[in-house]
Amino acid sequence: MGWLYLLLAGLCEIGWPIGLKLGWSAGGLRYGWLAFAIVCIVTSGGLLLLALREIPIGTAYAVWTGIGAVGAFLVGITLFGDANTALRWASVALITAGIIGLKLA
Repeated sequence: MGWLYLLLAGLCEIGWPIGLKLGWSAGGLRYGWLAFAIVCIVTSGGLLLLALREIPIGTAYAVWTGIGAVGAFLVGITLFGDANTALRWASVALITAGIIGLKLA
């Protein structure tokens, strides 16, 4: 169950930057999106807590942040028009390889 908790925690880790990004507009604060970010932060942390009962902290933390980083990267490109360059993709591939390596080790 630890790896399932960790995967879900990582997916929630993608949600809070989205909430923060959408929580501010030219018209000011958008409280619904900020609340979404807070819920994602709390849920992600809680699921990480559960995962840490079974997975070593160094592995869990690296995988958790890696899922969040890769997910935020993909969301940034697909929804927010972030730069889509070969070097950025190569860098994300290295992060992904590290996550897979930690899972297999």
